[in-house]
Amino acid sequence: MSVSRLLDLLAIQAGAALAERSLMLATAESCTGGLVAAAITDVSGSSGWFERGFITYSNEAKTTMIGVPAKLIRDHGAVSEEVAHAMAEGALLNSRAQVSLSITGVAGPGGGTSEKPVGMVCFGWSNRITTLTETQRFKGDRGQIRRQAAEHAMRGLLELIRNEE
Repeated sequence: MSVSRLLDLLAIQAGAALAERSLMLATAESCTGGLVAAAITDVSGSSGWFERGFITYSNEAKTTMIGVPAKLIRDHGAVSEEVAHAMAEGALLNSRAQVSLSITGVAGPGGGTSEKPVGMVCFGWSNRITTLTETQRFKGDRGQIRRQAAEHAMRGLLELIRNEE
């Protein structure tokens, strides 16, 4: 059981959608620290559709594990759609998956700035043909922000999978 019943439900739905299409998923998580991967692996049979998860919490992990260019992080910051895009594509390039999601953000309570406040989270979703990105702003404490980010990432994944048809 994950931190959210909704996240559990979204993981079950994503698993069914991925399995139905014979697709494998890879994740690249920063501020959520593996919440998405944990919810996914709570689903029985997830080994049939979850290929791997990268926890790329530090900038160095983003560059060494999934190939996010250090210059991209320097130019745009780790919390940016540009980095979320590179994370989603890097997760695919470093796995056997056909679809991916990425999450990078400021969960707080510290670390926020006027340009990138606490609660700002950037997402990426990729299917080897296209990569989509989005920025959201969540409210709440650290746990609430991380939970909302994980749920939003899973909703976006479902949309990506269902729009492939």
